[in-house]
Amino acid sequence: MTIDLSTMPGSSARLLDAAAGRKDMNFFTNRYVLGLTGVAGIGGFLFGYDTGVISGALLYIRDEFPAVKDNLFLQETIVSMALLGAILGAAGGGWINDAYGRKKSTLLADLMFALGSLVMSAAGGPYILILGRLFVGLGVGIASVTAPVYIAEAAPSEIRGGLVSTNVLMITGGQFFSYLVNLCFTEVPGTWRWMLGVAAVPAIIQFVLMLFLPESPRWLYRKDEKAKAIAVMEQIYDSGRLEEEVDLLASASMHEFQSNCTGSYLDIFRLKELRLAFFAGAGLQAFQQFTGINTVMYYSPTIVQMAGFTSNRLALLLSLIVAAMNASGTIVGIYLIDRCGRRRLALTSLAGVVLSLVILATAFILQSSSSLCGSLFSGSCQGVLGWFAVGGLALYIAFFSPGMGPVPWAVNSEIYPEAYRGMCGGMSATVNWISNLIVAQTFLSIVGWVGTGPTFLIIAGIAVMAFIFVALYVPETKGLSFEEVDLLWKERAWGNQGSHESLLGAAR
Repeated sequence: MTIDLSTMPGSSARLLDAAAGRKDMNFFTNRYVLGLTGVAGIGGFLFGYDTGVISGALLYIRDEFPAVKDNLFLQETIVSMALLGAILGAAGGGWINDAYGRKKSTLLADLMFALGSLVMSAAGGPYILILGRLFVGLGVGIASVTAPVYIAEAAPSEIRGGLVSTNVLMITGGQFFSYLVNLCFTEVPGTWRWMLGVAAVPAIIQFVLMLFLPESPRWLYRKDEKAKAIAVMEQIYDSGRLEEEVDLLASASMHEFQSNCTGSYLDIFRLKELRLAFFAGAGLQAFQQFTGINTVMYYSPTIVQMAGFTSNRLALLLSLIVAAMNASGTIVGIYLIDRCGRRRLALTSLAGVVLSLVILATAFILQSSSSLCGSLFSGSCQGVLGWFAVGGLALYIAFFSPGMGPVPWAVNSEIYPEAYRGMCGGMSATVNWISNLIVAQTFLSIVGWVGTGPTFLIIAGIAVMAFIFVALYVPETKGLSFEEVDLLWKERAWGNQGSHESLLGAAR
């Protein structure tokens, strides 16, 4: 099979000219786009809050329910049931997005968030709590597919990475806020019920605000509601840029029509360009989890206690600092992702992750070796190495959060063709949540089998594999329109590398 790229709508020469004129818009140019991003990002906030809050709540759930206290499997199930829900939500969320739109998908996610939060806050036993976590997980899964796509489809290409990364900032901000809430409620009767129940409030707020926001213009255009789509785009672009964007969108839609491209799940594995894109996107999502971020976020208080800080309150306070660093690092990522590019940012991030995981593993290995510690530190080893472990944890977050935090979500929001964006995004997010579930459900057990230090060495080895994967299979998409990204994958699949290099050079 061969493809004549010069005959395609949006050929390289034309896209080259378009990319060259797309350098004048900055992150704060359009308040309308920022408003859409902020409201959609509440879904990311809920995503972060509901995945982060359980780390602190688990300390008090163990105290209230004796059946949980001495049962590691039940503890892991309470944490990971939300992830099972997220897998189901992400798997169905892609289809819901394509069939009913980004707006209705967000509203459905909010209903799941609110219902799950209320069920958890009223739970009389661990199994009702697990049911509430399942509902919340469904909301998390749908939101994880919907929010990045909704933002990306409303964002100008030159700031798309930063805007999608704002959703990741909301995720990390939600995690930070969850630790803050955990800390605030440590002395309040019904501690963990408040921790888990307050998530209903932002879900209701987003539901109300979304009623007043438009549907994604690209989804509207694809559903043949062109007037509505253009009306939304008029709020985003000036008249000259609007004409260019509508023209590109019309060309892409015409190509889709001529190709009889209705969007089938089978096509994702049948079409080489789609297969390459999905491999890169899903691989990034898997490595984001297997390099340990949610091990840190779910179990950071537990890790801190493993390092020798036995107080629940102190463990939560140190975890709050880790979460604050995670959110701060994401802000750095927002600044860098449209300047340095997705690929370079991910590679730098992974190099630092390997280093920090080796430091973290070394601290725990030395800590477990009591005879060595006694000779080196004369009895003060445990405290010193405890702080060394916390330092490694902080260094890990400092490297991970600007790169491997936002990059997988940004890349997956922009690398798939219009007809497959919901499906591929949903499948890729499902890979993320399956990987997340595996990590959450096995981390404590693996620590019990091989020890904390060797567990972090295993994660470091996976991070080395992730570095190699990004270097080989993830292209740079900085500054490219959706149509240019489609062309990039066709060129990777079928040749014409010279044109590909020219296109990337112009985008940079």
